[in-house]
Amino acid sequence: MSKRRIIDLFRHGQPEETVTIQGWVRTKRESKKFAFIEVNDGSALANLQVILEPTLENYEQILSQLNTGASVEIKGGLAESPGKGQRIELQADAVTVYGEADPETYPLQKKRHSFEFLRSLGHIRTRTNTLGAVMRVRNTCANAVHQFFQQQGFLWVHTPIITTNDCEGAGELFNVTSLDLNHVPKENGKVDYNQDFFGRRAYLTVSGQLEAEAMALTFDRVYTFGPTFRAENSNTSRHLAEFWMIEPEMAFCDLQGDMDLASAFLKHIFQAVLDQCPEDMEFFNKRIDDSVLATAEHIINEGFERITYTSAIALLEKAEKKFEYPVEWGVDLQSEHERYLCEEYFQKPVIVTDYPSSIKAFYMRLNDDQKTVSAMDVLVPKIGEIIGGSQREERFDVLEKRIKEAGMEPEQLWWYLDLRRFGTVPHAGFGLGFERLVQFMTGMKNIRDVIPFPRTPENAEF
Repeated sequence: MSKRRIIDLFRHGQPEETVTIQGWVRTKRESKKFAFIEVNDGSALANLQVILEPTLENYEQILSQLNTGASVEIKGGLAESPGKGQRIELQADAVTVYGEADPETYPLQKKRHSFEFLRSLGHIRTRTNTLGAVMRVRNTCANAVHQFFQQQGFLWVHTPIITTNDCEGAGELFNVTSLDLNHVPKENGKVDYNQDFFGRRAYLTVSGQLEAEAMALTFDRVYTFGPTFRAENSNTSRHLAEFWMIEPEMAFCDLQGDMDLASAFLKHIFQAVLDQCPEDMEFFNKRIDDSVLATAEHIINEGFERITYTSAIALLEKAEKKFEYPVEWGVDLQSEHERYLCEEYFQKPVIVTDYPSSIKAFYMRLNDDQKTVSAMDVLVPKIGEIIGGSQREERFDVLEKRIKEAGMEPEQLWWYLDLRRFGTVPHAGFGLGFERLVQFMTGMKNIRDVIPFPRTPENAEF
């Protein structure tokens, strides 16, 4: 039985006389009369205190094996605890030690370790309070993602991890090849990809959006939720080389509908986490960032401000605050600009729309002014942009021109253009980096600490 299940039973006045718990020892304290150990099975933040009395069979031998990190199974009776900080305790009747942990070499002792140190222990760092809480919140977020879209009538589609297109047009793609790198076949001095596995150049995907658009033009509403990859050499607290993306697409939808969906989505996710992970969120609020709970309530209860890029630039130009990056119409907003808008000026989440076409992707719908596109970015405190989306360009001739202007060959996206030939409709969608969402929700400072095994430049451990 999990610790969380035991807590639930006591909350509802249904304690069982005898229970079995399996987990890992966090701490051990000994006295002349008995010993205390704390066990955690990962299901809850709090440990379960277990009392071992000398009458227990093989007491001395078992006690010598119960060091921090050891795995155990304990059977016994539950009782209300007279100690402070806990409601229940387990009085052990039988203890089985599955695996010992040498106290001299076990790296996770009962003290605070730096997150940088813990990243070198990716295989066991989730046994700590902070990383355990992160993973439970991450799990709840993932479940809430599916719950939200399924309730809204969306179809979950699996877009390919291996692709031949660069959705973002930035060129930051990981190559996929089966060629012998010691004997690369060449033709006219260039790599002959005709001899590669797929008979052409292939990459790890940076986005499933284009394929999701194709599916949306059959099923009306679809969403993707899977891994994406970017070969961007950014060794920062906000970037990963491998990360998960959530990308809904809706046919017969414009930018207004896209914004409505994005704000409803964020409110749903935050409410789910507050409802299902209250202890973990209180922990983050106490130990990581004391504004976590207030921010969550703000997201849930406040309306999202909506403002055009042009108006946002005007506000930033008038701001008394001095920015590191100068502001003028036509430049992309930096994190400091985005945070100023939502943290200082509006003091709420902000959706900025209608960006200059020159700084946005080719697939975003060109507005009538021929200078801006029907794009949106959702900005939130402490992070800046958390969602980026747009109404997609559904007009064949305009899309073809935009592809060429982006320096791409229309022939490479023949199938994407086909969607505009055969039954095109207005459609829209957005993308949300899942790790960025979990980082924002928990207040964790480094995105590498909200994914089990981070992949970053020169780091692919475990």
